[in-house]
Amino acid sequence: MRLLVLLAATGTLGIAQQPFLTDDADTAKGRHFHLELFTEHDLLQRSAYPAVRQNTTRFQLTYGLLDRLELGLDSPMISIHNAPVSKTTDSFGFGDLDLQLKCRIFAEKDSSTRPALTVGFYVELPTGNPRNQLGSGLADYWLNGIVQKTLTARLTYRLNSGVLFSGNTLTGAIGIRSARGIVFTGSSSLTVMLSNRWLVGGEVCGALTQRFDLGKGQLQVQTGAKFALRRSMTVDFALTTGKFEGSPRFGGAVGISIDF
Repeated sequence: MRLLVLLAATGTLGIAQQPFLTDDADTAKGRHFHLELFTEHDLLQRSAYPAVRQNTTRFQLTYGLLDRLELGLDSPMISIHNAPVSKTTDSFGFGDLDLQLKCRIFAEKDSSTRPALTVGFYVELPTGNPRNQLGSGLADYWLNGIVQKTLTARLTYRLNSGVLFSGNTLTGAIGIRSARGIVFTGSSSLTVMLSNRWLVGGEVCGALTQRFDLGKGQLQVQTGAKFALRRSMTVDFALTTGKFEGSPRFGGAVGISIDF
């Protein structure tokens, strides 16, 4: 943390998806890496009892194979805390490993009103232990479409729409448990560049099974901010609140994003 403070004098804000759940249409620069470290603490819905709290520390590394093609992996460290009166053992360990392929189809152009369009394909391997809720026990296959439009020099809108063909949206105790059938996902965000250091935004995200059972769905609202320490490094913050079984009741998170 002391190193981050020393670097703060030379910052300008870069573009990255974290801390927002809504993905952006940008990809890592060709032959460059992008690293995200993020830790989030959530109070769980009462339906998750005896689990009452969850901490998720996420490591994500992406690499620009080409200027429009990105490869990545994502591994969470999960800690689930249960109510003491339940006498249930807390869980701690690695969750499921996520592999990512992201391809930008169209980039925005100043001379066109057409938004940027990117497609992402994700495979989550069942490496976490499902017996203590650290893993889903299923391989997940998810296709996500990303639309991004710069409305003004400081204002950007993003829309995600996806289909989980097989598996769950679970990360520990948070998410939809659906052993069979399709899960539909969607999110929308609006971000504002306040200065060359500060970016803030808000978003709405959700997921629903093909049976359209709201009680088993996810719906959450999140606000977030990024502060540039330097051109290739930002500190990221987020606050979230959710409804329905698959979302946290309340949560807060902090992380760091680095391009190299």
